[in-house]
Amino acid sequence: MTIRLPAGDGTLRAYAPRTEPLHFTPGAPLTSRTVFSAAHVVADPYADTTPDSPPGSAGGTPSAVDWDATLAFRRHLWSHGLGVAEAMDTAQRGMGLDWAGAAELIRRSAAEAKAVGGAIACGVGTDQLTGPVSLDSVRAAYEEQLALVESTGAQAILMASRALAATARSCDDYHSVYSHLLRQASEPVILHWLGPMFDPALEGYWGSTDLDEATSVFLDLIAANPDKIDGIKVSLLDAQREVDLRRRLPQGVRCYTGDDFNYPELIAGEEPSAGGRFSHALLGIFDPLGPLAAEAVRVLDTGDADGFRTLLDPTVDLSRHLFQPPTRFYKTGVVFLAWLSGHQSHFSMVGGLQSARSLPHLARAYELADGLGLFPDPALAESRMKSLLTVYGVPR
Repeated sequence: MTIRLPAGDGTLRAYAPRTEPLHFTPGAPLTSRTVFSAAHVVADPYADTTPDSPPGSAGGTPSAVDWDATLAFRRHLWSHGLGVAEAMDTAQRGMGLDWAGAAELIRRSAAEAKAVGGAIACGVGTDQLTGPVSLDSVRAAYEEQLALVESTGAQAILMASRALAATARSCDDYHSVYSHLLRQASEPVILHWLGPMFDPALEGYWGSTDLDEATSVFLDLIAANPDKIDGIKVSLLDAQREVDLRRRLPQGVRCYTGDDFNYPELIAGEEPSAGGRFSHALLGIFDPLGPLAAEAVRVLDTGDADGFRTLLDPTVDLSRHLFQPPTRFYKTGVVFLAWLSGHQSHFSMVGGLQSARSLPHLARAYELADGLGLFPDPALAESRMKSLLTVYGVPR
């Protein structure tokens, strides 16, 4: 049996779906690396909303989230030993999920993490701000969100701020805001450097569009506050820059790769002769790859780096496809694969972002994911793919 998929050039190609999935057994937390999956949110498909609906307009439910399905997906990730990075950009933070929705998500997910013993870290930003702001208001917005995250018992991830990028006039402004927040934090935090390929509004973060200068500012901040920083999450899609950066980190400060293009080599790390440094992980691609990624890291836990790469290297083509420019729309492919995998009953997204990728893009994502054996029920995935093709008018 074959399925006809659009090739992007106006033609259709025949694809023969696999009939048997790979099987990944849930297990205990991983040991050789700390691994977080940045998890997506499941929209409420019955909410009467539009992309420009005001916050909280969906029947009183912020951002129209299906909480039961959203939390079920987090339990799926925890069951495989992964940590959950909550309310990050994968959860459409700043792209459909407003602060009210993010706050509710943090509270619910943190409570669920306590109930099941799962690891959780949550994004702290400034997305409650609108319009022109001052550095004082940026600082206050960060403080509000930091207080909420810490009140739930979750670890805090200090996310890059669009408001700070628009307001700061020098690297000193970044130092001032972040140093203040680090003094306020009760536990060590993760700093998140998100590149402009994920969010164009973050161009020139740390006070310079020159990445070498920005890196120096970032490292100066870390060197001044090593006891308040658990680690850094770097999402610049530049493997060598991450390697160079992690070599310069103070002892005890971890590097969490956010590089969805080069994660296998960065997690595996350097040879002992080169220092043996490696990256932990906080990745959006580990949302659809969760069970496979956990299995690969368990192999790495035994010291088998080659076996780890054998499992994880073949996933890079799918990740590069999902994260192709405009990279910020990778979330559409992530949710699409969750639907095909049976983790949710529909392919709709907060803010209507299911329309952000083309049918040929989604078809290729299906083909790559199916080839990897990611779908627990390949027949269900094939049936749902066919239903989407029918909606778009593709003949059977």
